[in-house]
Amino acid sequence: MKGLLAVVWVSFYLAGAVSGQGKPFVSAPKAAAIDTILRDAMRFWKVPGAAAAIVHGNEVVYIKGFGVKELGGTEPVTPETLFPIASCTKAFTTTAMAILVDEGKMSWDDPVRKHVDYFHLADPLADAQATLRDLVTHRTGLSGHDLLWYRSPWSREEIIRRISKVPLSHSFRSTFQYQSIMFMAAGTAVESAAKSKWEDLVEKRIFDPLGMTRSNFTTGDAEKEANHASPHRRNQRGETEVIGWYTITRPDPAGSINSCARDLSWWVQFQLGDGSFNGKRLVSSKNLAETHAAQMIIRLEGPARDLNPDTHQMNYGMGWVLHDYRGQFLVSHAGAIDGFRAHLTLVPDAKLGIVLLNNLHGTQMNLAVSNQLVDLLLGLPKKDWSFLIAEQVKKGEAAAEAKKRERDAKRKAGTKPTLPLSAYTGSYEDVGYGSAQVSLDNGMLVWNWNSFQGPLEHFQNDTFTLQNSTMGNPQVTFALGADSAVIGMKFRDGLEVEFQKTKATGQRP
Repeated sequence: MKGLLAVVWVSFYLAGAVSGQGKPFVSAPKAAAIDTILRDAMRFWKVPGAAAAIVHGNEVVYIKGFGVKELGGTEPVTPETLFPIASCTKAFTTTAMAILVDEGKMSWDDPVRKHVDYFHLADPLADAQATLRDLVTHRTGLSGHDLLWYRSPWSREEIIRRISKVPLSHSFRSTFQYQSIMFMAAGTAVESAAKSKWEDLVEKRIFDPLGMTRSNFTTGDAEKEANHASPHRRNQRGETEVIGWYTITRPDPAGSINSCARDLSWWVQFQLGDGSFNGKRLVSSKNLAETHAAQMIIRLEGPARDLNPDTHQMNYGMGWVLHDYRGQFLVSHAGAIDGFRAHLTLVPDAKLGIVLLNNLHGTQMNLAVSNQLVDLLLGLPKKDWSFLIAEQVKKGEAAAEAKKRERDAKRKAGTKPTLPLSAYTGSYEDVGYGSAQVSLDNGMLVWNWNSFQGPLEHFQNDTFTLQNSTMGNPQVTFALGADSAVIGMKFRDGLEVEFQKTKATGQRP
């Protein structure tokens, strides 16, 4: 019934009808302008398909699909087409926590081990003091360590246990560092406090009362539905091509929800309210507001500064980013996983909510469109956000290429590995990252760790470059002991992991 009512209201607003309540928020000319923004952005960013929904107050005032679910096909994206929403899942976890805080089953400042007895952090202070609030505000001192979960063979519990062995990169509560594994731990705390699976609680206490009937928690669930989008990526020639789904077999509180524009329109409507929906209270106004309250400063520097030129301050709440934008207060979050992007934007003072979904990897289209829609709907000066953001993307790519050229320029020409290649083969172990294997195949070293593998191309001395573009071509440097045998290797991928050799002792020169 709720879906039918939504269709009626959307038709009413998009037709530009005028009722006793006055001019509709999205008139027919504005609806046409929104169409143009979406279509122009899709052409600019070369996105195959997208879906958008706009909420004003208690009504869905615009909802539409654009393009195709899969490049080369003819099936259109609709408001019911499923997309992974990736890290936009995080706000569902913090809302579930807010429900349990209301019920006295947990507190935001509970020690984590009150609910997850095997949770630990490598730093003694952080280990002793970490609270649930710390987990969902990215302030534990841990950097991302995404490779512990991305394409990982380990269960959620095993990942949480492994991250406890990893050194902190900053002191506890000193720095914002985006950290998805901490949200896994928060979801595990939800399960402990509720005595229910995280996904069951989210479905029964959030999905069901909001009418989110198409939303689910795993790749398998999404692919069972005929109306789902396919993921796409730009290849090395710059051409957009279909890729496989990133497989999520187990529900993940940090990023596994799949949803559609229709369902998410109810979600943003709820987030704009007081914690109730259609007359039923889901969570207290106080604890819903707590998830939207600033908890940790995000420094506006580097890409964050470049992509937000009209922002002065940015903070993280609990599953939401909070910042000013051209005089407006925005609550938003993005989601990204292989082949897909999602973006949710709330403008609380205007009771405005925006849902954006698309099926192209790495594109910044959603941020550009969100800004353009806020500008249009609130009467702000128009900017060509696609062009401006694309320029910043090019700047970032140029900086990365310059860094690579600088590294290559410092390369010592004519060097050779200290030992025969066979001496570097064997098993290497790290307490957090587990076991990596180095083997010899047709005269070249090959690196294997979890689902990642690739040849090691000699760079200089005992340093090699891993030829695996998915990982960004990190470097591996082997370490020799006093007896000139290989004793370990240092893996550099934005962070350093030191593996110790456990087998195949190597050869002396």
